Amino acid sequence: MSPEPKGKTLLDNKTAVITGGAQGIGAAIARAFAEHGARIVIGDVDAAQAQRTATELGADAIGIGCDVTDGASVTALLDAARSAFGSVDIMVNNAGITRDATMRKMTEAQFDDVIAVNLRGTWNGTRLAAAIMRESGGGSIINLSSISGKVGFVGQTNYSAAKAGIVGLTKAAAKEVAHLGVRINAIQPGLIRTAMTEAMPAKAWDAKMAEIPMQRAGEPSEIASVALFYASDLSSYMTGTVAEVTGGRHI
Repeated sequence: MSPEPKGKTLLDNKTAVITGGAQGIGAAIARAFAEHGARIVIGDVDAAQAQRTATELGADAIGIGCDVTDGASVTALLDAARSAFGSVDIMVNNAGITRDATMRKMTEAQFDDVIAVNLRGTWNGTRLAAAIMRESGGGSIINLSSISGKVGFVGQTNYSAAKAGIVGLTKAAAKEVAHLGVRINAIQPGLIRTAMTEAMPAKAWDAKMAEIPMQRAGEPSEIASVALFYASDLSSYMTGTVAEVTGGRHI
């Protein structure tokens, strides 16, 4: 669970844009931010689900269809945030897909699709949000990588490459805009209990669990808590960092 607000909440008067925020980890981040006073803009390729999730968060939240592979679509999302709430203070680049297959069987389309959504999508969100934040005096950008980008997993040459690329992107971009008050950090989740991971075969789940020193899967709220830390002034002297939220897996 995200920390309970005490007195002034951590994100008062801030506007947060979250891609892939209609469900799973993105929705958990949106809820945590809303609990701490942020105005929420959810961008998701599933516009209807984005709107439903936003409705659950209350009056200071909107949901909009967004294809992160298209820079114009991301620009429209950010413009909608400024039109509705006046600013873009926090950007969470969370949208992602998997198209798992071994190299022998993976198609070029499967490779390209994962790179486009996960890596180019994060680049679009980072560069376009940073362009706004540098003019307004600063902000926080949070990019969702994965432990797969650190160690590499069989069947994920596309996904591991994209998630490793997000780390490099985060560090390079952080150096470009640090002097302008824009902070950019990344989170690498491990095995997190979501509808997608719980659908995996029991044998695969057990193999992953055996690698986790804390002997349990993480919850989406535990990723959201770290995102809240990066979004808030609690991490005001941190940029270009990578937080592994994995229960100790692959340390």
